[in-house]
Amino acid sequence: MLLRTTDPFRDFDRLTQQLLGTTNRPAAMPMDAWREGDRFVIEFDLPGVARDSIDLDVERNVLTVRAERVRRNGDWERLASERTTGSFSRQLVLGDNLDLERIEATYDDGVLRLVVPVAEKAKPRKIEVGSAAPQETAALEA
Repeated sequence: MLLRTTDPFRDFDRLTQQLLGTTNRPAAMPMDAWREGDRFVIEFDLPGVARDSIDLDVERNVLTVRAERVRRNGDWERLASERTTGSFSRQLVLGDNLDLERIEATYDDGVLRLVVPVAEKAKPRKIEVGSAAPQETAALEA
C-alpha cells in the first residue's frame, strides 16, 4: 500500500519545476546530442508516449518535435501524480551543414532517436592542384 503525506510546499515546488523546469530537468523533453563521424545523433526521452503521438517537422533549418502523454481514464483513484502529462514540444536550430532532407527517426523503449547526416557540400574534400604550364603552351601553339 502506498501512503502519501501531504506537504503543500513540496507540492508547490513540484508544480513550479514542472511548469518552469530546472537546470537538471527542463520543462521540455530531455535531450542528448552528439556527432558520430559524418552524422549527428539526437535522442529525446519520451517514456510513456505513444509512437503515433510524435510529430516531427522541419521548416528551413528549425526542427520541431512534438509529443503527447495522455492521462489515464477510467474508474481508478490517483494515489500519486509526479509524471507530467499533456503535450511536450522542443525546437532545435540545425546548422546549414546538415542534410535536412535525409533525417532518419526511430522510436524504441521510450527514446526518440534522430540521425541527421552531414550535407555532402559540408564534408571535407580534396582539391587537385594542377599546373598552369600545359595550358599556356596549348594557347601559344594555337
